[in-house]
Amino acid sequence: MIPCRWEAIILLLLLLSEPHLINMHQEALPLYLQIAGQLRRNIQEPVFKVGDRLPTETELSERFGVNRHTLRRAIEVLRQEGIVGVERGRGTFVMADPIAVPIGKRVRFNESLKAQSLQPLWQVLRIVEINADAKLSKRLEIVVGVAVILFERLSSIDDIPISIASSHFPGHHFPELVEHCETYRSISKMLQQEYDCDRIRRSTRLSARLAQANDARLLKMPANGPILLSESINVDQNGVVIEYGVTRFRGDRMELVLENQT
Repeated sequence: MIPCRWEAIILLLLLLSEPHLINMHQEALPLYLQIAGQLRRNIQEPVFKVGDRLPTETELSERFGVNRHTLRRAIEVLRQEGIVGVERGRGTFVMADPIAVPIGKRVRFNESLKAQSLQPLWQVLRIVEINADAKLSKRLEIVVGVAVILFERLSSIDDIPISIASSHFPGHHFPELVEHCETYRSISKMLQQEYDCDRIRRSTRLSARLAQANDARLLKMPANGPILLSESINVDQNGVVIEYGVTRFRGDRMELVLENQT
């Protein structure tokens, strides 16, 4: 009996020498995989370009002559491959490659996106003063009850939400911070110009989890969709803690890249 590995090699040689066998192999695949393959080729050609919305389920079901269950299985294959994204109430869209965000010593979110020829847009969600609870007291190294400024914003690229960032600043370090947050589009630039304060990343904790309902709504993603969670402690040039940041990135749109600190 020929060993399995030799069977595989012989099969590969046959497929290469007899191209029509490849079509026979494709036809032997389950129907939903055949549909996924056809849509994949349409995107690669490209019949559908990055950002395009695919035809509706009804239209695709009629095109391929299948029921919606079979079509949804095909779409799910492409979604898991990162080729398409499904947005509730909007449809299925061709996805671009994930956007890379470097995690390094300097906190330069906007600059890293612009370096990729991307223009991020901010939407301020809230700027409020709150009292430090036990968690914020520990993260910011301040006394419980001290005033903390919470600055929360939604970032988008090409009208697609990509992240929600919540920055917590000790209020006594930054007088009139609320007013400055309303005018600056870069936190690092604001701290540098208004307070002569550098913004240096001391530590970052990364994790993955399911999006909470409100975050999913703002990010226009399924309620059970994945997010990448980044929790950072940032200090000034003297090593004093100035910010505790929590950012929720869309897991289907973003990559976090750890930079070598040496």
